[in-house]
Amino acid sequence: MTSRTQPSRKAERVSSSDEQALSRLLDESRIGHVGFVGENGQPVVLPIAIARDGEDVLMHGSTGSSWLRQIAQGIPVSLAVTALDALVVARSAFESSMRYRSAVLFGRCQAITADADKVHALDLLTDSLIPGRVAEVRRPNAKELAATLVLRLAVEDYSIKVSEIWPDDPDEDVQGPDWAGVLPAQTRYTDAWPAPDLRDGIELPASIRALLQPPAD
Repeated sequence: MTSRTQPSRKAERVSSSDEQALSRLLDESRIGHVGFVGENGQPVVLPIAIARDGEDVLMHGSTGSSWLRQIAQGIPVSLAVTALDALVVARSAFESSMRYRSAVLFGRCQAITADADKVHALDLLTDSLIPGRVAEVRRPNAKELAATLVLRLAVEDYSIKVSEIWPDDPDEDVQGPDWAGVLPAQTRYTDAWPAPDLRDGIELPASIRALLQPPAD
């Protein structure tokens, strides 16, 4: 653990070496927030879609984005990701909290320039959002590849924090009439809205049907 990942409080919830927990969090995360200092000296936080590729993190956007072009120069960046797992409902607002997993990663980004590597990274990003979708759609063309900036974040350091707490009420509140417990959170897709210009007779693809399936018991 380094000075930039040393917690100032709740140190028991922080790990700097739980690679499996970090990998699970990154695999489940769809959006990350990249922090850096811009060329004008002002702090910037950029929300962006992410996907894990081994020990690295992929992200992409338009080549017209000045912020992404700054990141591609290899300046120091941080990446924050968070998953809300449950609400912790205590007998008082003060003691109420959340179960969550959060991580802050530090490193530098490099632009992926070779077309084959770029396509591979974009395939990973696509299938991380909609598993199986790459096999259902056409391949990107040269114009689309030229307009897309794909970045690889090489992680140099990270800190991950996990909260799995229960309500921790004082004895006088436990003896009172109020309910306490944990409300697990779940993210799922509930419906598929067809595009206004969708031609008649086109059915939902398998990848979308899979996302709409109810979660397993």
